[in-house]
Amino acid sequence: MSYDAIVIGMGSMGSATAYNLAKRRCRVLGLEQFNIGHDLGSGHGVNRIIRLAYAEHPAYVPLLRRAYKQWRTLERLTKEQLLFITGGIDAGPINGSIVKGSLESCRCHGLIHEELNSKELRSRFPGFCLPKEMVAVYQPDGGFVLSEQAIIAYIRAALALGAEIHAREPVTRWEVERNRVVVQTDRDSYVAAKLVITAGPWAANLVPCLGTHKLAVPERQVMIWTQPRRPEMFRLGAFPVFNMEAAEGSIMNRYYGFPVYGIPGFKFGKYHHRHEQVNADGMDRECHPEDERVLREAIRRYFPDAEGPTMAMKTCLFTNSPDENFVLDLHPNFPEVSIAAGFSGHGFKFASVVGEIMADFALNGKSPLLKNLDLFSITRRRTKVN
Repeated sequence: MSYDAIVIGMGSMGSATAYNLAKRRCRVLGLEQFNIGHDLGSGHGVNRIIRLAYAEHPAYVPLLRRAYKQWRTLERLTKEQLLFITGGIDAGPINGSIVKGSLESCRCHGLIHEELNSKELRSRFPGFCLPKEMVAVYQPDGGFVLSEQAIIAYIRAALALGAEIHAREPVTRWEVERNRVVVQTDRDSYVAAKLVITAGPWAANLVPCLGTHKLAVPERQVMIWTQPRRPEMFRLGAFPVFNMEAAEGSIMNRYYGFPVYGIPGFKFGKYHHRHEQVNADGMDRECHPEDERVLREAIRRYFPDAEGPTMAMKTCLFTNSPDENFVLDLHPNFPEVSIAAGFSGHGFKFASVVGEIMADFALNGKSPLLKNLDLFSITRRRTKVN
């Protein structure tokens, strides 16, 4: 059977891409090697942070504005709330990359924000207990998206528009023949005019140049939910999402967290948890005492009123690029193939707009939503971030 487009990987980016292609009246096939809504990749664990004050680069802010709009569009379509606004905190040393980057994005794009010292932050949000040398940027539009529900919502919406979705059907190879793409799975062979690869931690298996240039390197992550000792400080409506860095000895570590929602606990994680680069198929998916120790030490230090009994722990995967910017581009050798990869632990919030971008690439070879092409190019100059 022949399709206008095949999308490999029905996680966050792939489900949104399949929907956007189906919305444009394309005949779409979505292929997923696991169950729909599985917990083996990067989109599970209840929710993911969304924020406008983007410390990573000001060029992300216009994409974020579009992402917020498209999450609200999906909510109206599905009649379920997916985006929750809690306010967002970016915290760290005054000259650190997070605070400086957050302020740059706020000033560049005219975002409402407040600058708080650690005492003012604790007065506003008593759950924080940061050292006096740390400061914070508060931006009221921060919040979270229900990641697991959002993926399923996009799958349902794509199906309703006529998309064909196959779960538990791994792709074994693909090739371009006479300007058409042939995709082979463990069950069948399919032909399409275009191919979109949104395979998350498995992307480099399908696009070897991603692996050669280390543009999509899987890394083991662990999330924890702890029962707060003072629940009123961390409830939804009283506590914001946060993104912070802290100087700990000679190392600058970065953490993130959420108010209590879904799983009854304060959700907390550390970027580059234990610096474990892994093979996505062979990753240790158990949570160990050492994982808990790493996270609890930071909770005890910065959020002591949240350090009650553990309610849950989960592993997930970051898929990192060297500069931690995304890959959103056409394949360097095959213009029929487009790639979304390397989301580096901060990509989920963009899924609603990435779906549009990848549909644009598949149909037009470019997207008007991408103004800074060099930032996301597969052939960009790559530098290692801190």
